[in-house]
Amino acid sequence: MNNNYYVYILTNKYKTVFYTGVTNDLYRRTLEHKMKVSDGFSEKYNADCLVYYELFFNITDAIKREERLKRWKRKWKMDLIENFNPQWKDLFGEIGDACSEAGMTV
Repeated sequence: MNNNYYVYILTNKYKTVFYTGVTNDLYRRTLEHKMKVSDGFSEKYNADCLVYYELFFNITDAIKREERLKRWKRKWKMDLIENFNPQWKDLFGEIGDACSEAGMTV
């Protein structure tokens, strides 16, 4: 059973919006955003570039962190992302590679 939970932030190519979410499968969920499988904020604003994520082993902790991040000011989120991912590159390829190396199906 997978007890990994991720809080993640997506942005669009212009870095004008942030989408914060929580999932137990970061690769699958990011792919869903990229494929625009559901209507909503990330589809409307083309937020499909994974720029930040955190790993949790407890869903309650992950949800609490997501809720806190959603209340943060834009500047705080930008600082968080820049410390984690200074080039603001899309991390989707890296998490896909990590899943493959771990023998997970992607």
